[in-house]
Amino acid sequence: MSDGKKMTSSRRHHLKSLMLQIAATWIETEKQELVEAKQNYMAENCPNPDMSGDLAALMEICKKLSQAADKIDDERYDVESKVVKANKEIEDLRMKVVELGGVKKPALKKVRMSADAMLQALLGGKHKVTMDLRSNLKQVKKEVKEESVEAGDWRKNIEDKADRKKMFETS
Repeated sequence: MSDGKKMTSSRRHHLKSLMLQIAATWIETEKQELVEAKQNYMAENCPNPDMSGDLAALMEICKKLSQAADKIDDERYDVESKVVKANKEIEDLRMKVVELGGVKKPALKKVRMSADAMLQALLGGKHKVTMDLRSNLKQVKKEVKEESVEAGDWRKNIEDKADRKKMFETS
């Protein structure tokens, strides 16, 4: 594959099926090993009780079994609390990784919505609000101001100069 040739799809599928078969056999062997390990543990730590004694001997056996069950329950509780603590630490570390990576903003879709529809979506269907902005505007009358001629109208001077320029251009 280093020489630039691509693997054919049939070869890829063949290799993939081989890998899946190998993985399936590994899973089966792991299951069998787990069952054997459980049986060995039970044989070592939990031998079959001898029931051939009298009532006092049976009561003693029951007390020993009860104490063993309590001890195992205490160990289970300790292990369970360690697992919960480790899971909490893992979640905290994941959150720190996400924070360090920064928050990625999703691409937002453009939505065409009128102001009335936006207000109705925000306030709910109960409120009928219209955003007719023109009705809210104040009516203003335009007053014509007389321009003072005292300071001199600059527009008039420009128009005069434009007329002179035309005279020179035409002649």
